[in-house]
Amino acid sequence: MAPRLNVSPVDLLVFGPHPDDIEIGVGGVVAQHVDEGYRVGLCDLTAGEMGSNGTVDERLAEAEAARAVLGAEWRVNLRWTDRGIGGAEHVRAAARLIRECRPRTVLIPYWSDRHPDHVASSQVLTESVFNAGLRRFDPDLDAWRPGWTCYYFINDAASPSFTVDVSAAYERKRRALACYVSQFRPPDRTAVQTRLTSPRLHQLIESRDAHFGALARVEFAEGFVVRDPVVRPHVFRDDAPAEAR
Repeated sequence: MAPRLNVSPVDLLVFGPHPDDIEIGVGGVVAQHVDEGYRVGLCDLTAGEMGSNGTVDERLAEAEAARAVLGAEWRVNLRWTDRGIGGAEHVRAAARLIRECRPRTVLIPYWSDRHPDHVASSQVLTESVFNAGLRRFDPDLDAWRPGWTCYYFINDAASPSFTVDVSAAYERKRRALACYVSQFRPPDRTAVQTRLTSPRLHQLIESRDAHFGALARVEFAEGFVVRDPVVRPHVFRDDAPAEAR
């Protein structure tokens, strides 16, 4: 039986395969929801030990520094083996975390991505969300089914089901990404040049967020895909009642 992580309840739980994936995909949404008074928890699945640059200790410290910038309540790392995501025990561990912190919404990576770990984590976490709601699955913890599961983009993108305006929080996203010195700006001259160390990576991130923003008529937005239809109370763009017009 996996031990409890003793995390506090949150409104929003965000999973990332490696330290820095959450910031790349939804750093703006995390900061914005914190600013609006929601409780946000972050969970990295691995320590990224297979990465070309940075040590595990450096990556964990960078992740905590980024958490502080974004303002999340807590950040945990499940320490799954990098490039080894998958299997029943991983499904169980993530499901138990969901039950412990009882989020209203869970954000997990989109199921199509150039990195196999991102694809694997999407599958595992989809199963974890489902199993967390089954009362006969690990019955020592009360079942909990989040109200919504939303899939976010890391490397690739697709047509989103909806976008969230993160313009006001975007500078915090930049600051959180800047915490990952070992990945984006390694000072060691022997560092391996990778896709992450290229300045074009930040250009790709910001151009994607600017593209989603332009579609939504704002400066920056982060996109999400959901499997169920997005229900609206009416067909009007805003929610002002008719008598207020």
